[in-house]
Amino acid sequence: MDYPRARARMVDEQLRARGIRDARVLQAFTEIPRHIFVPAGLEARAYADMPLPIGDGQTISQPFIVAAMVESLKLEGDERVLEIGTGSGYMTAILARLCNRVYSVERLQKHVQDARYRLEQVLSLSNVILRAGDGSNGWPSEAPFGAILVSAASPIVPPPLVEQLGRGGRLILPLGNEKEQRLTMVQRVENGSTGHEDLGGCRFVKLIGEHGWKT
Repeated sequence: MDYPRARARMVDEQLRARGIRDARVLQAFTEIPRHIFVPAGLEARAYADMPLPIGDGQTISQPFIVAAMVESLKLEGDERVLEIGTGSGYMTAILARLCNRVYSVERLQKHVQDARYRLEQVLSLSNVILRAGDGSNGWPSEAPFGAILVSAASPIVPPPLVEQLGRGGRLILPLGNEKEQRLTMVQRVENGSTGHEDLGGCRFVKLIGEHGWKT
């Protein structure tokens, strides 16, 4: 399969054609090989307009949703970003192309190990730090963050994540129940208060943790 051609088609037909305009975001999707982040046997579907299973009930999200979430952060390049839900590491790799440093928390140790191999050994990314843990608690010792991205749905906005968001920072997360969710942006303004913006419907796996779903 001609992966570079498939990737270029994905960027043109799934991202640019559907409204993704940030040139840096489009370039990151052009550079990062999505096929290395899917399980063996699914490589031919890596650039299709759909989420794909990665094991343990988890998925690698549809490319457009990843792009829409990342673009909404409006990263400029010097930010420290917290990602909740490393999964396969694909969104982590995209973020690493767009900010100064990515801190990523994943609940499942196996996914942390697999993602670390892809990010560090295959892609040679040096600005990503991974750990296993309860993502709903964030990463307090490394706060504050210029942006936080959550790739799992929560019934509430986890208070620790808001507390760890720097002034002027943006938090993007799917908010709702198991069947109906809205992609939501929480922005912390200079006086410390927060505002919410609905970015549209979405469907993600559950955020399991102290400030998410219990099971």
